[in-house]
Amino acid sequence: MSVRAFLDTNVFLYAVDRKDRKKQATADALIGRAIDRKTGVVSYQVVQEFLNVALKKFAVPFTTEQARLYIGAVFRPLFAVQPSMGLFSDALDIRSRHRLSWYDSLIVAAAVEAGCAVLYTEDLSHGAKINGVRIENPFL
Repeated sequence: MSVRAFLDTNVFLYAVDRKDRKKQATADALIGRAIDRKTGVVSYQVVQEFLNVALKKFAVPFTTEQARLYIGAVFRPLFAVQPSMGLFSDALDIRSRHRLSWYDSLIVAAAVEAGCAVLYTEDLSHGAKINGVRIENPFL
């Protein structure tokens, strides 16, 4: 049985960014495995954060059509967590207990809600475990 894994926004940004080929290859492999094995998870927040950067901050921003295609090909098979009052409440508890930022707390809460064993991100402490989710920085 494969382990469910939550992929944070930075994984998708590195997959598109050609500045660091090693990180790009790592991100591409993670995303590919997550989709192929049907074990990957993202939340609404990851999609929003990615699109905000892709449409405004890339050296050559995505067009609307490129964004639409990316959503369909990459995010649609991974999308699993919607915003809810329960998610917000859980994120508040995580924020308070673990002293994380609000947005990092939402990501962790989404990973917990989706039943993920691992959260791939470079934004949190590698090796930490929060509410049963192991934090792994795949770019180390």
